[in-house]
Amino acid sequence: MDARIKLRHLQAFVAITRQQSLKRAAEQLRLTQPAISRTLAELEDILGARLLSRDRGGVTPTAEGAFFFSFAEASLGALDRGISGLGGFARETGLRVRIGMQPSAAAGLGPGLVAALARAKPDLRLELVEGPHDELHRRLRTGELDLLVGRLAEPEQMGDLSFTQLCTEEIACVTRAGHPLLSSSDLQRLVDWPVVYPPQEDAIRPAVRRLLVGAGVPLPPDRIETAAPSFGLMHVLGGDAVWIVPRGLVAAHLAAGRLAALPFDMAATAGPVGMMTRAGEETTAGQRLLLPLLRQVAVSDWQGLASRA
Repeated sequence: MDARIKLRHLQAFVAITRQQSLKRAAEQLRLTQPAISRTLAELEDILGARLLSRDRGGVTPTAEGAFFFSFAEASLGALDRGISGLGGFARETGLRVRIGMQPSAAAGLGPGLVAALARAKPDLRLELVEGPHDELHRRLRTGELDLLVGRLAEPEQMGDLSFTQLCTEEIACVTRAGHPLLSSSDLQRLVDWPVVYPPQEDAIRPAVRRLLVGAGVPLPPDRIETAAPSFGLMHVLGGDAVWIVPRGLVAAHLAAGRLAALPFDMAATAGPVGMMTRAGEETTAGQRLLLPLLRQVAVSDWQGLASRA
């Protein structure tokens, strides 16, 4: 890491990106607007890249900024968790819950769940693990996770897992704002553009494949198969690619206008999102606590954000 990058640089960049406003970010960090502008300029100079674009509509990340944001945000989050953890390092609380979350669930439900738990059970030790559904299913089955939140997989993949539905989620085809394809609702035109496509192990791939087969659309020849959100976002913002992605994962970007959803009919891709546990096992205290909170957050946060996207 470049030693010139300081904590204040990351805090300023993350705050501005989240708030989409220099003024609001300055107020949040208790800085003057000139001071936060200088801090951002210092970071851009150190990195040798323009991270944010400013216009009358506010502040939006460039392709480089969108790529760097996920790492800056993760770094600050890790530091916050470390600081918070020091207070409880010498003691164990009576209740610990280990939750696995698929990426779209982590984006759509994670922050709201953490806030709801802080109010309902402040002494609960919560561990959040994000990852692809195959790996999370394995960890749930082996007992490394107490429960899993995500999209319902194909029946043959569920096996000995129990599923409780929280909400539904469509898959979206998203692009940068102003993409030429935004004027067309013809799914056949998807193959004319570079595509970020869900990989073989991704939970949404079967639904995407059924949609394309039903519409007579072949697999996009110019495609990159990946479930990496940071790459998908950077690749789409930096060019003309189309990203096939769970809508919950990009709802905030859609609502903010950083991304746009193509006007394809994606209703057939809607699938249930819920909580998965090991079937046949007695419900734990942590699961009984989490289910009503997850239902509450699914309505207030996930579906509320999706309606604004």
